[in-house]
Amino acid sequence: MLAPDRLKNEQAFHDRQARARSAHFSQPAALVFDDDAYLDHETWVRPAFHLLGEVRNMPVLDFGCGHGMAAVVLARRGARVTAFDLSHGYLDEARQRARANAVSVNFVQADGERLPFADHSFQAIWGNASLHHLDLKRAGPELVRVLRPEGVAVFCEPWGENPLVGWARKNLPYPGKDRTVDEQPLKKMQVDYLRTLFRHVQLRGYQLLSMARRVLGKGRLCAGLDWCDRQLLVRIPRLQHFCRYVVITLTNSDFFVANQYP
Repeated sequence: MLAPDRLKNEQAFHDRQARARSAHFSQPAALVFDDDAYLDHETWVRPAFHLLGEVRNMPVLDFGCGHGMAAVVLARRGARVTAFDLSHGYLDEARQRARANAVSVNFVQADGERLPFADHSFQAIWGNASLHHLDLKRAGPELVRVLRPEGVAVFCEPWGENPLVGWARKNLPYPGKDRTVDEQPLKKMQVDYLRTLFRHVQLRGYQLLSMARRVLGKGRLCAGLDWCDRQLLVRIPRLQHFCRYVVITLTNSDFFVANQYP
């Protein structure tokens, strides 16, 4: 379980964020969105969602659901979605968003290091910017416990192996920079630990040159940098370890690896 002070700090931080958002989403119409608004809001989200495979009629966990957009998209795809978060404020927004978009999601307040779910409850687990808030020595075994043996977990996480990115995160102003006191981008040692829990762990980097969008915003220049990233990261896979974000796929299923990895 998260240490009491850390748990309290994480919850208070995200509750404050949710309160700051509440005025903008005070009307149901403001909560309505189409799938593309979520899947294309960052370059890694759509390809990461693809790795979940077919979710129709499957039990799926949204791990650290935040505002609930991923949970809504999963529910629209026919998944039986359970979504949890530590923040009561974000859970309130997520529940309102699910109602506004006419989907059914089971929302639960929970700590990611001590999940209140039965063993092998979920066929798939999705998380966006969740694991780096946690102690993986506690959260990792919980992932193994609640995931079905043939299931898959996909997480999108900030990556911490590029010292230039680390300097920029610390020193440069950019939108959405606020973070909790205790969170740290994932590093190789955490992924190495996950390899002790899962037979198959795949890491893919996103936003090498195009991480400049955090300062420049979207536009033709960033679109060109996205194109350069796609070429470079395919031709020189080691450069993925210098990206801003990574998508981590976890599974113990040989069948999944053979049939789902593009």
